[in-house]
Amino acid sequence: MSEILREIGMIARALNSISNIEFKEYNLTKGQYLYLVRIYESPGIIQEKLAEMIKVDRTSAARAIKKLEINGFIDKKEDEVNKKIKRLFPTEKGKKVYNFIISEHIYSNSIALKGFSEKEEKTILNLLRRMRKNVEKDWEFVKKGNKRNY
Repeated sequence: MSEILREIGMIARALNSISNIEFKEYNLTKGQYLYLVRIYESPGIIQEKLAEMIKVDRTSAARAIKKLEINGFIDKKEDEVNKKIKRLFPTEKGKKVYNFIISEHIYSNSIALKGFSEKEEKTILNLLRRMRKNVEKDWEFVKKGNKRNY
């Protein structure tokens, strides 16, 4: 059995746990910082696209977005053409916290990649991107209610 996904999972859970602890003082929990970063980097994004980007279901995204809005990190604004569409934007509070989140991200990246050469980093990134693309196909398939054949 391959240990690769276990290792990736342990790294992801450890970093997520660290982030949840460190961002608690900003009232950001349960991965809400991921949403804030993507909204900051793609102002005006719609909820469905954001959920797809983060690879979560719509319900999870809606819950996180609602909390971010209640806590003053983001604003929802009607689309100028289609009033049913709500676009997401960071508030000033959200923009300030973004800088802290990015500082934490840079630090965590440097810790995770300590001792790796630039060539090794590029190789890891390329391999992980290939893995993500493989998994995305199944994610899309299952998300639509289909079952995978094991």
